[in-house]
Amino acid sequence: MQPFQLPDFYMPYPARLNPNLERARAHTKAWAHEMDMIDVPQHGTVIWTDEDLDSHDYALLCSYTHPDATAADLDLVTDWYVWVFYFDDHFVELYKRNPDVAGAKAYLDRLPLFMPVDGQITEEPTNPVEKGLADLWTRTVHSHSPDWRRRFADNTKHLLDESMWELLNITEGRLSNPIEYIEMRRKVGGAPWSANLVEHVTGMEVPARIALTRPMGVLRDTFADAVHLRNDLFSYEREVLDEGELSNGVLVLEKFLDIPTQEAAEAVNDLLTSRLHQFEHTAVTEVPALLDENAIDPAGRLAVLAYVKGLQDWQSGGHEWHARSSRYMNEGAVTANPVLGGPTGLGTSAVRSLIATAPQRLRSFGHVPFEEVPSLPEPALDMPFELRLSPHWQDAKEKSVAWTRDMGFFDDVPRVWTEDKLRDYDLALCSAGLDPDATPEELEISALWLTWGTYGDDYYPAVFGRTLDMPAAKVATDRLKQMMPLEGEPPTPVTPMERGLADVWQRTTASMPSANRRQFRRAVDLMLDSWLWELKNQHENRVPDPVDYVEMRRSTFGSDMTLSLARLGHGGLVPDELYRTRTIRNIENSAIDYATMLNDLYSYRKEIQFEGEVHNMVLVVRNFLDVDLERAYKVTTDLANARLKQFQHAVAVGLPALFEEFDLGPETRDALNTYVAELQDWMAGILNWHREVVRYHDADLAKHFGHRQIVPQTPYGPTGLGTSSTRILAHNR
Repeated sequence: MQPFQLPDFYMPYPARLNPNLERARAHTKAWAHEMDMIDVPQHGTVIWTDEDLDSHDYALLCSYTHPDATAADLDLVTDWYVWVFYFDDHFVELYKRNPDVAGAKAYLDRLPLFMPVDGQITEEPTNPVEKGLADLWTRTVHSHSPDWRRRFADNTKHLLDESMWELLNITEGRLSNPIEYIEMRRKVGGAPWSANLVEHVTGMEVPARIALTRPMGVLRDTFADAVHLRNDLFSYEREVLDEGELSNGVLVLEKFLDIPTQEAAEAVNDLLTSRLHQFEHTAVTEVPALLDENAIDPAGRLAVLAYVKGLQDWQSGGHEWHARSSRYMNEGAVTANPVLGGPTGLGTSAVRSLIATAPQRLRSFGHVPFEEVPSLPEPALDMPFELRLSPHWQDAKEKSVAWTRDMGFFDDVPRVWTEDKLRDYDLALCSAGLDPDATPEELEISALWLTWGTYGDDYYPAVFGRTLDMPAAKVATDRLKQMMPLEGEPPTPVTPMERGLADVWQRTTASMPSANRRQFRRAVDLMLDSWLWELKNQHENRVPDPVDYVEMRRSTFGSDMTLSLARLGHGGLVPDELYRTRTIRNIENSAIDYATMLNDLYSYRKEIQFEGEVHNMVLVVRNFLDVDLERAYKVTTDLANARLKQFQHAVAVGLPALFEEFDLGPETRDALNTYVAELQDWMAGILNWHREVVRYHDADLAKHFGHRQIVPQTPYGPTGLGTSSTRILAHNR
């Protein structure tokens, strides 16, 4: 029996079949034999037989996922998928079933030799995976730009390298937390790589200047997440029960949420649906504006349209193949093809999918702003790191208050802050914990950045959110970016926010090398752009998709900005390539997520009841899981603590391995160890500030929002359909 009943999938697009299927089947079988993938033992183990290849039917997969491909392109793409699935099974048999970390690393280290971005392949293949990759790379990349080749090489390398992450987890018997899983599965699962092949089949490349923007990245990532989560549902039996795999979304949610397997499968399907809703929302509401703002020509617009359509074809076609392939558990699966799936009427499957998932979609837009929130308990957050505070804290506080007054924040219209409110917020206390070893001058600069960033975070929703004036917000954001010139002087500031940013930018970057200045500017730009993302959701009254929220929250919190300052403090001791490694990104992202979630836990009542916010992890969890506040509050706390544990694991296990892998010298090791210690101070300081500051607690809310009545309510109250409307404050404005 199957371990669970497959859920009803969201399938808004009908699957279509490429007419060149039989040709592709014959071609790819001959190619697999030529590459020694069939009946050729590898270290004494036969990976595939003819029967295996026939039953998996990768030509059917590609004929469904690329229904409009030419015969030649279908042959090539099918060979790519035969290669990638062979690699996966080859890696399982040789390095996962009996874990061999050293052998796996040596095996993976050779593969980039067979996909040079420039030049010819010079290395001789030694196994079918290398032989197949060399052949496919040569047949594919000549028709593409250097930009596409770099992206494809990077995604192929991620697909291969992150298999080590899965192997290390198996070796340690370690199950990832949900956030880590989504991030890493996106790389190891290969769907970004599939998105590159979609461009190849369309014969058009996404214009390079928008390929790495947020909207295009969201299309790629939502596509990837949906593909991988769908695969997790179909492959649970094979991976978890047969192969002992730990990288499966159903298993991750089953254990993290402590729920039955069937319930975990339904939750994974809900997340899959949410990611597809996010894909559609981005394609409709963000991509058109992106094309206009970047003046993309008709050919580029056609390429983007073909790309979006290609990704949609892949979703429906991938589902159809999973429902038919012998590789997967698919008893009771409903097909997406209205013709091959039986006489159900053209288009009726899409209608049924839309109706079935309507409640989830509507919940995202149905939150009632300013609903009453009960008093909440102190979040049960773990904190193993000792708090240290700078002795210069009070001096930095007085200087930051004086600076804020001089910049005109207290006289701004509308008036968002008063001096009394700023003193209560005591952002210098936060800086004192973030950087306890700072000089008085460094601590002052840190306090000014926190003051300016926190003011902006309060200002944008208060000013641009209430007026629904996105054009004015974009103009203001563009002006703020001009206050950070890489060379020369900025335009004359005309608002307090512009004056503050121009001043603190000049103080911070005057003596910075130009490369560091560019890096820091990018970090501040990310924060500014993320404020516009928040405004867009506020205008739509849309509670974000959980994955999109976690990833964007890192920017809205200003994390890249504060971490960039810490990185730059280590000069040239740490090469940029080390900061881009999986280990360092895991360390940073887990620390950031812990901090953002603790902020959301402390600020939930302030943001939801008194500010009408939709950006809070507790609300996102509550909306996505459709649970009451108490459950959402606990799940968010558990997620924060899980990210902290991941930070500790990455430091204890990943960092020493990184030292050995790159053969780092003592100075670089010391710099990275110092950086990790700074992140520990960063987390401890942020938690202490939330506990001590006059901003989030009930008495603080009564002081700062005293003009709004606070009505006691039975903790957590009714949460059924329609009850939120009974809790809205009639006097909320």
